[in-house]
Amino acid sequence: MTEPAHVVALGDSISIDDYSGGPGRGGASLLFANRDDDFPDWRGRDLRTVWPGSTFSLLATDGATTRTLLGTQLPRLAALSVRPSLVTVTIGGNDLLAAYGDTATARDVIDRVRGALSRALPEITGRLAPDGRVVVGTVYDPSDGTGDTARLGLPPWSDAVAAIAELNDGLRRVAGEHGAAVAEIAGHFRGHGLLAGDPTRREARPADRSLWFCNLIEPNAWGAGGVREAFWTAIHAGGRAFR
Repeated sequence: MTEPAHVVALGDSISIDDYSGGPGRGGASLLFANRDDDFPDWRGRDLRTVWPGSTFSLLATDGATTRTLLGTQLPRLAALSVRPSLVTVTIGGNDLLAAYGDTATARDVIDRVRGALSRALPEITGRLAPDGRVVVGTVYDPSDGTGDTARLGLPPWSDAVAAIAELNDGLRRVAGEHGAAVAEIAGHFRGHGLLAGDPTRREARPADRSLWFCNLIEPNAWGAGGVREAFWTAIHAGGRAFR
């Protein structure tokens, strides 16, 4: 790589720093620069090490939907003075959450998410540096597949788990159609929600590192490590490593 690499994170709060303890502690930030004090086993396994001199733009925002991605974040991506070598995208969860409890509406939303991502990915890839890559993340389930909405403090919705699975299937399909890698965030988080503790707790850094959620749907500090691991696994899939 002749020019210094640039990494960009797009999407929603799965990627941001706010709920994991502050700047530099979110999943996308950890992918770029590990926090050796929190994750000593990841020392040296970050993009800043792989790409000396690289830079990072965190364009993901709290509460972002596909409308935010298309209308706000992609123009900000286009305005960058450098072409990114890697773009991560986490999107769709907030769109689905807005349809909570209404299965018919949720299916319509999932269709719209697929359509929006299909529009976004060509624009993103058109902004990449040569040999640049895009990684799309899946959406996790704080119930750990149990569908126990009562313990989450939510109204009952028997189709909630199935709706998340359908959303993720759509994200994977669109990513594949556009040559993007898939970060299986949902899989990495399985077992770290209700099966590990109380996802509604507010602590960013609970003593129990097996609990990866806070505020019900946000990744805490340890969840941010799980997001990072999913991204890292995706970009190294098939033995392909960064140069």
